Amino acid sequence: MKGEAVRYLRASLTAAAVLVALAAAGGGTYAFLTGGSAEAAAPDPTPSTVTPTKDHDCGKVGEFQEEVEKSLESLAEYGSVFVDGEQSQEDCDAIEAFQKRFGIKPAKGRADELTRDVAKRIAEQSFDECPTAEHGTTVCVDLTNQTLWVVEDGERIFGPTVVRTGMAGHASTTGTHTINHRADREWSEPYEQWLPYWQHYYAGEGLHETTSYLHDPSLGSHGCTNLLRQDAKKLYEMLDYGDTVEVFGKRSGT
Repeated sequence: MKGEAVRYLRASLTAAAVLVALAAAGGGTYAFLTGGSAEAAAPDPTPSTVTPTKDHDCGKVGEFQEEVEKSLESLAEYGSVFVDGEQSQEDCDAIEAFQKRFGIKPAKGRADELTRDVAKRIAEQSFDECPTAEHGTTVCVDLTNQTLWVVEDGERIFGPTVVRTGMAGHASTTGTHTINHRADREWSEPYEQWLPYWQHYYAGEGLHETTSYLHDPSLGSHGCTNLLRQDAKKLYEMLDYGDTVEVFGKRSGT
């Protein structure tokens, strides 16, 4: 009996020593062996120390810096931004990427008025006003915000992006229309110019690539929906005869 007691005592001391060693080596293993929580035993992670890169090549801080930062943060598609009203290299890169995507010139990463306006329209777009069906493809043209998006079988699959519609005296026709003619390059007899990625939907009005700077406020179409080249090309690949075009709202000044 005495020998058994000695052996039991030695085994207990050995087990205790192992547990102490494991506890010192790693809380996770110790927690597993003792039935505890690995997360509780693990040390707290080091907090993030990411800070803005203040040295940048964007020039003077834009007049609408913080507003643009807020819009780009909500979109979360163009890179990291710091919503603080101060320019950083990260802000500059994100703003420049946004400007290039939406054809804003110059695209140098500065938060100017045009960038603010476009970012606000894209970030705050409401999709409720466009009537869409559960099945099929619908192009939504918002005249009020000068934006466009595409819904397929109840899900948005493209956009929103920017457009330019009919100017004063040539307001785009609202209502439900259908794409009934397509051509990768259509000649306009009345205006004597080529219309790339043409998709006609109503009485001479259609989707096509813009033939001038899209963001010039003094310009407008004669009823058509003008698009940036990349958007016009994408829609030409995406859409087909019979697809629906919903035009709604009212462009300012028309």
